[in-house]
Amino acid sequence: MGNELPPGMREDWRLLVSFLPVNWRELATSTGALKGLRKDKSPENLLRVLLMHLGCGHSLRETVVRAKKAGLAELSSVALWKRLKKSRDWLQALCLELFRERGVELAAGGGLQMRAIDATTVKEPGKSGSLWRLHYSVRLPSLACDFFRLTGTQGRGTGESLRQFPIREGDYLLADRGYSTATGIGYVADAGGRVTVRVNTGSLQFQTSVARPFRLLKKVSTLQRPGDIGSWAVRVIAPRGVPVEGRVCALRKTEEAIEIAHRSLRQTAARKGKKLQPQTLEFARYVILFTSFPAADFPVAEVLEWYRVRWQVELVFKRFKSLAALGHLPKRDDESAQAWLYGKLLVALLVERLIGYAMAVSPWGYPLAAPQRLA
Repeated sequence: MGNELPPGMREDWRLLVSFLPVNWRELATSTGALKGLRKDKSPENLLRVLLMHLGCGHSLRETVVRAKKAGLAELSSVALWKRLKKSRDWLQALCLELFRERGVELAAGGGLQMRAIDATTVKEPGKSGSLWRLHYSVRLPSLACDFFRLTGTQGRGTGESLRQFPIREGDYLLADRGYSTATGIGYVADAGGRVTVRVNTGSLQFQTSVARPFRLLKKVSTLQRPGDIGSWAVRVIAPRGVPVEGRVCALRKTEEAIEIAHRSLRQTAARKGKKLQPQTLEFARYVILFTSFPAADFPVAEVLEWYRVRWQVELVFKRFKSLAALGHLPKRDDESAQAWLYGKLLVALLVERLIGYAMAVSPWGYPLAAPQRLA
């Protein structure tokens, strides 16, 4: 670190480093992030410069000016962009290690990896900053980003949809309720993929196997105790009239979780000036999924467990979404854009850890290094 940094900034950096994986320096070397650096091969200085860009939202040009003034690095904005690209695998590895420390890792037979899909809006800095919608797919549990697309936020073909993603035969997708449409489910099925999606009860309707309406609320209401789970065979009618066979999988929430959900619904209704429907409160007692995963390979408990893992990642995605407005999104190529994505996820994970330890019962709020014997 440069001596030009004030003592407070040096202290804050030491604190931040304590939240990184223990092997974060070794990962910088093994992933090639330091390859090509001629003068300063310090992973510490490189990460600080990257976090100026990714965490603080500075442009490449502003970042290099600040890095030089702080004595961290002397490089051009083009060189920083190239270094960001070379750091893609390092940033991904750091995210993966932090997820593992959170316990978010689920082995699957045969090397199966799910695709967790999501989207967020990104507003670049300034009064006239562009507004983009970022659609991305991340494989679980490897966290490998296998798809990345930028669209506008208005107009046809820009919204959240399963149709935004290329689907290959044998793909297994996990998605939240924003993707809960018959059109999207039919699109995945036509391409040979399978999907588990959180049900939006206002937009997705089901039929029984004999083409009668499926009474969803009546079925899930049979789950009376916290933790009760159920599964029912249903089908979704895609726009072309072709049914997609699947199951509704549901779990009864705890009373505390139900109260939190009801409070959130009432606050949202009051803010929007809308009347809350009784059935909305009833549905909020359950986690309800639609899945086309084969029942022989994915019993109801395993479907729910996979979605739980996706939800753990979603908690970080939610933090990522609040941070995505910070910074200039690289649009030159997929590699730099993916590095940006991993960097934002890293910032989100570090924020999660900082908040968690700050709320812990400790005068200083962060973990100590291994204790040393006093002389």
